[in-house]
Order: sequence, then C-alpha cells, then structure tokens
Amino acid sequence: MLPRQPIEPARKSRGRSRRDGLAVLAVGATIALGGAGVALAATTPDASTGPDEPATAVPVLDHDSQFERSLGVGVARVRYEKLYDKAKELDVAPKRDLSEARTAGKVALADGSEKLRKEIEAEKKRRAAEPEFGTPESVGVDQATLDSIASCESGGDPTAVDPSGTYRGKYQFDLQTWASVGGSGDPAAAPEAEQDYRAALLMSRAGSSPWPVCGG
Repeated sequence: MLPRQPIEPARKSRGRSRRDGLAVLAVGATIALGGAGVALAATTPDASTGPDEPATAVPVLDHDSQFERSLGVGVARVRYEKLYDKAKELDVAPKRDLSEARTAGKVALADGSEKLRKEIEAEKKRRAAEPEFGTPESVGVDQATLDSIASCESGGDPTAVDPSGTYRGKYQFDLQTWASVGGSGDPAAAPEAEQDYRAALLMSRAGSSPWPVCGG
C-alpha cells in the first residue's frame, strides 16, 4: 500500500486559491464602482508572500474627482463668457478674455467673473444717472436765454396752455413745431428738462425767430 499524502498542504493551497479569487473580484468591483472622492485600494497576494502574510495594496485612480474638477471649470468658463459678452455690449470688457485662455482654472475664472459683474453694475448705474435728454449748453444755447423766453411766453410754467389750446408748455410749442425737434405727445406733459432741450434745439436751428414777441 502506498503511503498516504499529508492533507494539510492541500487545504492551505485551496485556501490560498480561494483568497486569490476573492482578491480579483475585489479589484474588479472597485474599478466598476469607481471612487467617491477618495481613491480606494484593493488587496492581492504578492508572489513573495505566504498564505498568512498581508497582501499588497493596489491603488485605484479617482476618476470621479477628476471629472468633477473638469465639470467645475466648464461651468465657471460658461458663466465668465456670458458676463464677458455683456461687458462688451456696455464697452467695459477688459482686453484679455480669460475664456480664450484654455489654461485658466476655476479660481481664476471665478475671480474674473466677479470683476466683470462689478464693472457691469457700475456702468449700468452710471448710465442710469445720466440725464435722459441733453442740456441746452450741449447744443450751444445758454439756459439763461431760454429762461428769459419762457418767462415771457408762459411765466416759466411747463404745464401752461394758451386759451386756444394751440400753444403748450413752457415755451408755448404748437404740436407741429414740437414734433420737428423730436418731441412726441403733448409738450405741456413733457418733463421740463425735455422742454428746455427741445427749445434749445429749435433756437440752435432758427435763432429766436420762433418767438417773435418774446425772443427779441
């Protein structure tokens, strides 16, 4: 009869084979699931290790974090491009456009967007503060001269209307003359600043002749 072979090594071999299979499955599952912001590590036995020794760590790349960073830069770039286009419309855009610099990171784009936003808001406020109409001086007419005419024509009242209803406002425009200098609607209902400006336009074109009594 042949001598019986010891069975303990065979058990160890089967145990190691089972551990090898589980390690391969762990690596596959880790790669399939990816990382959630932290790189995971699977373990696999090294050829130099025994069945009871610690296995070697196998690092897995954090693809999700890389994707999230790339997505964040893309969103920041889109936001910057929209603000830059608006700034160009208002003529306050800087010469250097960060959206054209493909190496610009998320922080640089965010800082650039904040600067653009401030420039846009400041320009809008500046434009809102500008008078809607020019001044008499902008067309070469002295306001004091207009005030003298208005005092004679209407007592300086922007809402004045003559008894016939034909001549209206501070400078007693008729509707045809008012329209000839860009006015619309009722002169007596227009803002006083607009009446001053329209009267100045009329004087710059025709002198004091439209007011034969009060313009002399």
